[in-house]
Amino acid sequence: MASRGEDVSAYFTNKFTVVRPVHRVNVDLTHGMLRELDEQAARLNVSRQAIIKTLLRQALNEGRGSRLGSKSKDG
Repeated sequence: MASRGEDVSAYFTNKFTVVRPVHRVNVDLTHGMLRELDEQAARLNVSRQAIIKTLLRQALNEGRGSRLGSKSKDG
């Protein structure tokens, strides 16, 4: 359609999510940790990377919550 010069604007919502730049890192993991990650990834039918990112995000969120909670108790 667009290659023929037709108006395709009706197919776009102009709503989008900004994706932040990604930085690659290397992490050393034990064989046992990799096995557990792979088992969980297989159970959920997702990649090892998806499991690592999800678990890391959960841990960071929990850490942030506990820091915020301790600050409000002290103040």
